[in-house]
Parts: sequence; structure tokens; C-alpha cells
Amino acid sequence: MDRIEGQIEERGYWGSKAEFLLAVAGNVVGLGNVWRFPYLCYKYGGGAFLIPYLVFVFTCGVPLFLLETAMGQYTQEGGITCWHRLCPLAEGIGYAGQLILLYSCMHYIIILAWALFYLVFSFSSQLPWASCDNNWNTDDCVNLVAKNLTLNRTMLINSTPAATEFWERRVLSLSGGIDEIGKINWEILLCLIAMWIICYFCIWKGVKSTGKVVYFTATFPYVMLLVLLIRGLTLPGALQGVVFYLYPEPARLSDPQVWLEAGTQILFSYSVSVGALTVLSSYNKYNNNCYRDSLWLCLLNSCTSFVAGFAVFSVLGFMAQEQGVPIAEVAESGPGLAFIAYPQAVAMMPLPQFWAVCFFIMIILLGLDTQFVEMEAVTTSVMDLFPMILHRPGRRECFLLLFCLTCFLGQFIMVTEGGMYVFQLFDYYACNGACVLFLSVFESLAMGWIFGAEKMFDIIEDMTKSRPNYMFMLCWKYLTPLVSLVSFVCSLVEYTPLTFNRWYVYPDWAYALGWLLALSSVVLVPGWALGQMFARKGSLKQRWHHLCSPDKKLPLTCKQRAEMKETVFTAEMEDLVRMDTDEDENEH
Repeated sequence: MDRIEGQIEERGYWGSKAEFLLAVAGNVVGLGNVWRFPYLCYKYGGGAFLIPYLVFVFTCGVPLFLLETAMGQYTQEGGITCWHRLCPLAEGIGYAGQLILLYSCMHYIIILAWALFYLVFSFSSQLPWASCDNNWNTDDCVNLVAKNLTLNRTMLINSTPAATEFWERRVLSLSGGIDEIGKINWEILLCLIAMWIICYFCIWKGVKSTGKVVYFTATFPYVMLLVLLIRGLTLPGALQGVVFYLYPEPARLSDPQVWLEAGTQILFSYSVSVGALTVLSSYNKYNNNCYRDSLWLCLLNSCTSFVAGFAVFSVLGFMAQEQGVPIAEVAESGPGLAFIAYPQAVAMMPLPQFWAVCFFIMIILLGLDTQFVEMEAVTTSVMDLFPMILHRPGRRECFLLLFCLTCFLGQFIMVTEGGMYVFQLFDYYACNGACVLFLSVFESLAMGWIFGAEKMFDIIEDMTKSRPNYMFMLCWKYLTPLVSLVSFVCSLVEYTPLTFNRWYVYPDWAYALGWLLALSSVVLVPGWALGQMFARKGSLKQRWHHLCSPDKKLPLTCKQRAEMKETVFTAEMEDLVRMDTDEDENEH
């Protein structure tokens, strides 16, 4: 037995506090900060959008961020086993979070493959998306970069910009629909393989390798963002773009969709409810100040989103002025911003190759650490689930390789001519904001009421030597579950079926598949709880009590140790009094 135990490897810890902070920053600061938040801000009321955004920051984002960070640091467990130790009844939340991360790993890395493809072409003497002289261009192609081009509105409607044709016809080789899968795009496949290899070696040794990689991947995007921000603000038309980005429209606050978009943006941007933060903090020492770390990291995340808006809309303002069109006609979100609007704007600048290289390096690095941290979260969670098997020398590397190959084979269809339709299906349904809202409701209820918000406060105080603000307890017990539940219900009421490019309607079987992907994670929460209630022995009350009781082997706080000492002391005193009483009675 001693020989077997000697082969079990320890989980290890971060080499320094900076490694943890950079890893979390790299995870939470991702592509959504650059291509989603600025677009939502302009679309849903400009500066007025910051009101619902900040409401969700303080009622959901920061409280859940602190809660998950503290859970991981206290239990020293992954995203599934931490729930088993704290509240076995809610272990389904851990499984659901890991399934969402798995779906995210499968489709998120496709974006990095596209960005790598663009980066390679950025070194061309002429950017291929800046001309209509290529074999993939059609007769409807219009080169918006041409200086002597005069456009009217009718011409713009009836033509296709060169950047759009490069994206749809060269990069995606887009087919007519999801039922026309077509051929494999071998160039994108090679880029995808390259990104998987990079991600594998970033985390193959666990926190030992991840902690060193994040020094570059988490910091360099900020250098690129600063360079692009300075360049964007010095372009003609930048001021109009910034005004368009922040001009407040208070009337939009009456629209429930505005509040819903703010809530889902916070949950995705802060990377809460899926277990990634729990895994990263589980490699901290017990006495790390996770309270202070959480506050600073949340501030960094939101500030990055806000500043990124200036970098994006200053460039879009320039592009709108160059084309002589309203900014609303060039503003895009998601892949449309990264692979059509911004490359097109870059092509209009002096030294377009340099700015294209800067932009796509930033996109790759922003997405890269989010991707490999998600991979790390799933890997660690599964390894902690089977420690006797996977915590052995060489087992981690083999399991990670198996995980990468499984995801790669599962996403193979996404690099075909119909792959973009599948990608959008995963993005819209499998990683839907409603799924994360659902998890946040039950996460806050489980920890706020079953485990106990007061107990969690004592744990954080014991670890950090500082007691959190009482507002956090109020959020965990009341505000977070209430706000998340209302948002979840609104998301179902406001649901609209997915369309692609605003015109393609998916077949019914595709929508059914999308809902199956969405429900596959959500049903694990009640499914696990009901399954455990039926599987356990004893009366219903005994089963409930057992499933709601935390592991007795969890570390004791100073307050718990003092209470135990007081209980033992009281029991000893009662025994002494009883012994004295018995002696007196014997004498009489």
C-alpha cells in the first residue's frame, strides 16, 4: 500500500502569486472583452448600458467570482469534487459547468485557427482582403480601400466588400447551409492542428508550465491593445466613433433585452459558474488573500472591456468616414468585427500589414490563454475525480492528449464548408448565456442556504484574515439567485431562433440539436440531485441531511477550532462536576 501511495503525485501549487493572477486575468480577459462588450454598449444605449452592466457586476459578477475563488482555495479541489466536499446535493452544478467548458473548448479554438490563418496572410505584400483581383472574388466585389472609389448607397447594397468575400469565400468556403457540409478546408485544418499543439504544450505539465506561459500570453495582449488604442485615437473620424460608442440613450433601459444582454455578458466575461475559477484558485496556498485578488481581477476585467471599446470604435469611426457611411453600417460584433470590419479598416491605414499583424497577434493571445485555461479546468476536474488513476507520473500528459484528440475529432465538422453553421449552433445553444444563468441560480442557492453564507464568510475570513463586506452575504442569499432567475426567465421569454447572416434559417432538426446541446448541461443539476436522493439509503430526511452535509475532513477555521475546544472544555468540566457529585454521594 505504501508503494502505491508513493506513486501518487501531489497536485502542486502556483510558483508565485503573480502566476495565479496572470492565469485568472488571461482566462477572464478574452475575446468577449474586445468584440462583444463594445458592440453591446453601442447597440443597447451607449453610456446608459453601463447602468445595467454595473448592476450585474455588483449583484452577480463580483459575488460569484469571490465565491468560486474561495471555494477552490478552501477545498483544494477541481470543479466537480469541490462540490462533492462542500454540498454533495449540488454536485451536478460541477458536472454541468465542465460540460459547458467542454463545448467551449471544442468551438472556441476554431476562432484561433481563423485568426492564425489571417495572421499568415498579414505578411503578404498586399493584404488579400484589400483587393478584388483574387480568384475567389466575384463580379459583385467592391474594393473599399481604393482611394478613387465613389460609392452610393445603392451600390453598397448591391455589392460585397472584398473583406467579406475573403472571409466567406476564401476562409470559410461557405456552403449554402448546414445540410451542405461539403469538403474539408485543409488550410484551416492545419491552423487548427497548430493551435491544439500550442495549447497542449502550454498546460501539459500542469501549473508548472501554465504558470510560466501566462507571463507572456496574459500581458502581451495589453501591449498590442495599447498600440492599437493609440493608433485608433489618432485616426481621422476617431472622435465620431467614440461618441457613437458612448452616447447615452436612457430610453433603452426600459427594454428587458438590454438587461439580459448585460447579465449574460457579465457571466461570460467573468467566467463564473462553470468551474474554471475554482480550478485555478485550487492551486493557491490556504492563506492567499483571495478576497483582495477577486476585487482587483474583476476591476481589471471591466476596465479592459471599457478601454477596448475605444480601440474598436475609434477605428470603426475612421472606416465609416473613409467610406462616407454611418458608423452603424460598419459596426459588427463577434467574428464579424474580428474578421471583416477590423481587417477592412486596417487595410485603409498606412502600413496595413503591420497593424494587421498587431491585431491578429492580440486576438490569438487573448483567445489562447482562455482556451488553455478552460482545458486545464476540465483536465484538473477529471483528474481530481479519479486521483488514484490519473495522479500518477505520466498519466496527466496521456489524459490531456486524449482530451485534445477527442475535442479535435468532435470539431472536425467545423472546418468543412458547412462548418460555420455548426460553429454558430454550438456558440448560440451549447454555450448559451441562459445555461450559465441557470447554474448561477443554483450555485448561489446551494452555497448561500445549504452550505451557509455565514460559514463561507468565516472561511474567507480565516483564509484572508479580513472579513468580506456584508453585501456579499446579501448577494449570495438573495440578490444573486433572484437576479439570475429573473434573467433566466426573461431569456426564455425573449428567445429567438438562431439565424446566420440575418437571412439563413436553420432546418428544424438543427434547432432540435441546438436545444439538445443546451439542455444537456442544464438537466445535470436537477438530474444529479434526484439521482442521489433515490440512490442513497435511509429515510428521506436522512438522505437529504447526508447530501446537504459538507465533508468532515475539510480544514477547520480558527472559529470552528475555538468552538470545538470550548465544547471539549465544557464536556470535561461537566464530567468533573459529575465525578465530584458521585464521590460526595458515595461518602454519604
